[in-house]
Amino acid sequence: MAILNCCRFSLLLALLIAALPMQTQAERIKDLADIEGVRGNALVGYGLVVGLNGTGDSSTSSPFTVSSITALLERLGVNVRADIKKMKPKNIAAVMVTAQLPAFARPGVQIDVTVSSIGDAKSLRGGTLLAAPLLGGNGRPYAVAQGGVSIGGFAIAGKAASTTKGHPTAGRIPNGARVEKAAPRGFSPGQDHITLTLHNPDFTTAGNMQNAINAKLGKGMANAIDGGTVQVWNPLGNAVALIGKIEQIDVAIDHPAVVILDERTGTIVMGQEVRIDTVAVAHGNITVNVTENPQVSQPNAFAGGQTTTVNRSSVNVKEDKAKLVVLPKQVSLSKLVSALNAVGATPSDLMAVLQAIKAAGALHAELRTM
Repeated sequence: MAILNCCRFSLLLALLIAALPMQTQAERIKDLADIEGVRGNALVGYGLVVGLNGTGDSSTSSPFTVSSITALLERLGVNVRADIKKMKPKNIAAVMVTAQLPAFARPGVQIDVTVSSIGDAKSLRGGTLLAAPLLGGNGRPYAVAQGGVSIGGFAIAGKAASTTKGHPTAGRIPNGARVEKAAPRGFSPGQDHITLTLHNPDFTTAGNMQNAINAKLGKGMANAIDGGTVQVWNPLGNAVALIGKIEQIDVAIDHPAVVILDERTGTIVMGQEVRIDTVAVAHGNITVNVTENPQVSQPNAFAGGQTTTVNRSSVNVKEDKAKLVVLPKQVSLSKLVSALNAVGATPSDLMAVLQAIKAAGALHAELRTM
């Protein structure tokens, strides 16, 4: 009797668990959206890397390197115009310097820079970047970069062989640039409202974000403008404190049903929201082998004919038995994948199966091909 009661209790518990709604994934607003006016800025500059061990630019293929060296030396009081044709800058390389100026970076802050060769240098290993101004999109300098270049590879060459590991013509300089001028500010603590921009625009997520902020800060504080923008009023004139509260609010997120197909690598990625209706799939391969066996036809000595080649073709067709599999209406990603694997198709064939199911109207997801 006790065993029967236990079984009834277990069955009732299972039914209650099955009746519970699916748990919705929640994330912090800090991880879902950006603050309008708070962003980094791209910086770019041109410079010279010196101190290379004969792996720099050549004067014939990279004449701009020679011009840069000449201009630099003249600014330092060294006149080399008379010997410019004799210069062979194998220890120097012309490079482009890039960096990201963070939001709110003040003068004196150090940032990382990336150095990339633009000439025919073989390697930047062991080189030192000379002072290079870094310009913003408006053409004004915001930082100056200088320092030893660190690369993750090497290039070694001999007269008859060479070997290369990694990418020796690009490297980084940690803390290699110092900010000289702060970027224009698009954010003010006393602004009337704060605008949140979702990383992945979605109307459901935007609505959930509006409701979560209003539940935490008060009714009418937030207003979803569209699927990718939510405005929050700043009645106290302290945007910094307000953003600190908003970023920690959890929001239930929603993702669209999407299937990603990468035909180059045979990769298939699908989210847990993907669903299919009941559908039957038959999949089989047809293999056709065509073999050419030309033969020489040689007439008799007195027949008066000519020697010729006669084509002999052999065609063999092999068709694998197609297995008809019924894919039931799925409720989870794992069951959907198991049902599709039952067809026994390769990743390339599975792409064709998914596209056919989509064409039949049984796949409720967006197909995206990379």
